[in-house]
Amino acid sequence: MRTTYGKRLLHWLNAICFFIVGLSGLSFFFPSFEILGRVLGTPQTARIYHPFLGVFVFLCLLVMFFNFVKGNLFQKTDLLWFKNIDSVLLNQHGKDLHIGKYNAGQKVLFWLIMSSICVLLASGLIVWREYFSDYFPVPVLRVAILAHSAVALALMLLVLGHIYFGVWVRGSIPAMVTGFVSLRWARVHHSRWYEELMAKQAKGEGEKITESEKHTSGH
Repeated sequence: MRTTYGKRLLHWLNAICFFIVGLSGLSFFFPSFEILGRVLGTPQTARIYHPFLGVFVFLCLLVMFFNFVKGNLFQKTDLLWFKNIDSVLLNQHGKDLHIGKYNAGQKVLFWLIMSSICVLLASGLIVWREYFSDYFPVPVLRVAILAHSAVALALMLLVLGHIYFGVWVRGSIPAMVTGFVSLRWARVHHSRWYEELMAKQAKGEGEKITESEKHTSGH
């Protein structure tokens, strides 16, 4: 098993909420996209629910941070991934890049998303008219609105990139649905993680690997 049920549930819940809050945010930023905000009802209700949903997304990501941070800490072996970025982008797997459970690109994405959501929370709270905006001078509000809008757009692009690479690497999407990958997939895409799994199996410390996990196709 690559990802537990609880982590997968949290991932998809966060994805759905982020999708909704992102659409409503775009409707505020681009008036011509006003229809996108209809996922939260009328424009008035969308403006009420958007910040609450944004705080919920932050809390989901905060829980995800503590669940995934250990696997996303950078190590010296991650330099191999950067040095062979051309082979990675061409989806060539001739070289053993000694990749752990998450590759260097996934780690960069993880830290960018976590940093972005912190900026969005801080700037969003500042401009939250009903509760906090009256405590800040107009120049601060303007900077916060600019930061919130720019980082929100950047985060949407990061998420789109995340989705693209998830589809591009065969086996990634099924892994986030079922939680399982084949040993072949693990060996090809995450060789160091595969070696760690095999070492645990040899010591009798890991979960028992079923025949379906051994032979399920995934590349």
